[in-house]
Amino acid sequence: MTADAVGGVWSYAATLCAALPGIRFVLAVTGPPPGNSRRKSIEQLGNVTLELGPYLLEWMEGAAAELAPSRDWLARLARHRSVDLIHVNGYAHAALDVGVPVLAVAHSDVLSWWAAVHRGPAPARWETYRQEVVTGLHAADRIVAPTGAVRGDLQQHYGIDPRRIEIIPNGIDLNAHAPRPKRPVILAAGRVWDQAKNLVLLDGIAPDLAWPIEIAGDARHPESGTTDLPRVRLLGRLGAAAMARHLGEAAIFAAPARYEPFGLGILEAAAAGCALVLGDIASLRENWDGAALFADPDDREAWRASLSLLIANESARDRLAKAARERAERFTAVGMAERYAALYRDLVRQPAGRAAT
Repeated sequence: MTADAVGGVWSYAATLCAALPGIRFVLAVTGPPPGNSRRKSIEQLGNVTLELGPYLLEWMEGAAAELAPSRDWLARLARHRSVDLIHVNGYAHAALDVGVPVLAVAHSDVLSWWAAVHRGPAPARWETYRQEVVTGLHAADRIVAPTGAVRGDLQQHYGIDPRRIEIIPNGIDLNAHAPRPKRPVILAAGRVWDQAKNLVLLDGIAPDLAWPIEIAGDARHPESGTTDLPRVRLLGRLGAAAMARHLGEAAIFAAPARYEPFGLGILEAAAAGCALVLGDIASLRENWDGAALFADPDDREAWRASLSLLIANESARDRLAKAARERAERFTAVGMAERYAALYRDLVRQPAGRAAT
């Protein structure tokens, strides 16, 4: 299984590996290496071997020159470890020819990100990336997306037949994110530097709110430096236990995302009993309609009003928190693992190298 330590893919991969103890995984990580706490958590799983590759992630500047050597590295790993299946959490690496089935799981992509953030098509410099994604997806034996919104993105931007894409929602261990006595605080989480997370909006309205805003997540871009949001409290990247504690204590969780293919952090917040205020985008409506307040991610006044409403109305907070907690029960690690285990079984029974149509 391929993974990276930059975003939610790491949590997804670790959760899936832990939920399938009867399957042995080789977790092949490229991009910035995981920190010590993440390595230790993976090493504690008896069914996972961690391998680190010194290669850029496929969306990073200069990654095109490293795709061939990174594919060679993965192919060598697959042969050396005698794997039965390759699970790629991405796209370009799905174009491997090692004689075993390949599953490509979509988590996010540049063209969809660009369209959501910049309201238009990605510039020509991303054409090589687009071609690599198309090649990988057509080479994959099966494709999975976490939401129908992502399935639509793959059809729109890469021409993939949606009938080839199975939807398996992400899941978490709900017991690891229990509600605690709530504090009067608004919590947000995500890569602070990622324009899709739109956390700068919260920084802009923070002085107008009666409660403080805290943001958990890495403020340092892996390529271009640190993002500063002076009006909120930046918590930095938190370990799993600290993150669960902050979620459990926060009364409100805010995610003004312009682009969020699934939103593991939102799911964790819901499980922890936070009242949710979310960006009004298709993927979040798909998962949380009826269990959250929604606001246009570009409308600061709507966000100010929605958060102020919940700050002032405890019964509304409690009602939304209860609805979010109940909705979170649809997205369990056990349910996700059962779906993937069935898919793995189907794949290893069929010949590799499906002809793309």
